[in-house]
Amino acid sequence: MDKIIKPIVLPKDNGPHENSVEWWYFNGHLVDGIGNEYSFMNCLFKVDYQKVQIPHISGSIIPEYFKYGDYIFFAHSVVSDINNQKNYKDIQNISLISKDSFPDDLLFINYTDPDILAENTTSEIIETDPNNFHIKNKNLCLNLISKKSPLLEGGHGYVGTPSAGTYYYSLTDLEVSGMIYVEGKEIEVTGRGWMDHQWADAVYKRDKWTWFSFQLDDGTDLMCVEYDTKIGSDILINVIDKNGLQLQYNKASFTAGKNVWSSKKTKAKYPLTWMIDIPDGNIIIKTDSLLKDQEMIFGQINYWEGPMAVTATINGKEIKGKGFMELVGYPSNYNYLLVAGEEIESNIFKKISSVFFKRRMI
Repeated sequence: MDKIIKPIVLPKDNGPHENSVEWWYFNGHLVDGIGNEYSFMNCLFKVDYQKVQIPHISGSIIPEYFKYGDYIFFAHSVVSDINNQKNYKDIQNISLISKDSFPDDLLFINYTDPDILAENTTSEIIETDPNNFHIKNKNLCLNLISKKSPLLEGGHGYVGTPSAGTYYYSLTDLEVSGMIYVEGKEIEVTGRGWMDHQWADAVYKRDKWTWFSFQLDDGTDLMCVEYDTKIGSDILINVIDKNGLQLQYNKASFTAGKNVWSSKKTKAKYPLTWMIDIPDGNIIIKTDSLLKDQEMIFGQINYWEGPMAVTATINGKEIKGKGFMELVGYPSNYNYLLVAGEEIESNIFKKISSVFFKRRMI
């Protein structure tokens, strides 16, 4: 029997659900007081480890205090310095959730990285008012105020069939302010952000998708995704204009350009330029990455996540904008234990160097 699809009710559904997988995702473009440009992505994942097998995380070795019921958590974040073409990643292979997380009212999540080599920094996702958030980790401390009604993907916030689908909504116009931390510097920033929240009874094993969030200068926001299946690809386009009017399309062509970045670590090849043609909406989008190496490596899972420059043509009118791209499931070939070992060695070296430098300064 197919399950009953329930309507999304906010702010209640900003909170957790009893599904196999769930995530709270934020991205955005930022600028400091002198015009330097930055971007960020921050995502917390919640997974039923008995149903969703993550190769490098075994349920039998997870201590009881790492669990929230049958769920484990992990977090991925990156702050990118676009002017200097550098990024600062924070990948928590497992995240420890505080006992007071997930109260009955507004969303509150407090989590830390138990890795002994990690910085002892508390991370947070806090709903300060309905659909407004405060997020914090070692690289950022930001407030995000929603300025537009939620975008309900698929028209009602559920994508797919009753037996195989995902609840999905977005807050596409977040006014962002706060701090980022780059190489020991505290930088005050402002900008515009995006929030996705999804939950599903799915495993997302060996799945491949090409996903974009676009924020155009005329107030139009778009979510575009091409999801590869065994028999073809599913297309989903969601548009919300400056007044909150929402439209959906399921026909589009995603065409990769010749600008491809190849990862030395995973051997994956990520197309960095794209054209998306949405004929029913008379929309053509051309987008290009603002940085190259935005690869995130989580055990045996690798993906590309980063900021994009955008030019859209809608009904013959050209509109500039910015966006984010996520490339998941692109073919790769690497030894994740070797990659993880290199990361550990790098972290140890950085910590030893930091202690040595501080002692020299005393």
